Amino acid sequence: MEAQHDRVAASLAAAGEALPAWEERAGEAERDALVPVLAEHRAVLLEHLDDEEESLLPLAARHLSAHEWNRLGEHFLASTPKPKLLFFLGMVLEEADRAERASMLASLPLAGRLLWHTVGRPAYVRRVRAVRRTAAPR
Repeated sequence: MEAQHDRVAASLAAAGEALPAWEERAGEAERDALVPVLAEHRAVLLEHLDDEEESLLPLAARHLSAHEWNRLGEHFLASTPKPKLLFFLGMVLEEADRAERASMLASLPLAGRLLWHTVGRPAYVRRVRAVRRTAAPR
């Protein structure tokens, strides 16, 4: 996992290096330089996330107590910049099924649910719609 983290970080850094030229000129040459870097980052990231889900989460389920698992969530909440929390919640809710969404939202305090519905969800929808509108069709 640590080697994969290094590969994810390296591919993200490579994308960060190629992006300014594309942002500045958005020409074919800049596009052709950026696309394979992004494709590599996506491949490395998906491999890592798949491995985490397949290998790491079952280990966590067997070896972490509920308290320890909850502390991981608390650490995530404490260390994540507040403006990003609602966006991450949107990402998780989008991938969840109806029962999972209901359970996650029910676990939030009332203020969190209100914030999600009035600020977070509309902002998430706008941002995702803008990204998907500019993305090439699959």
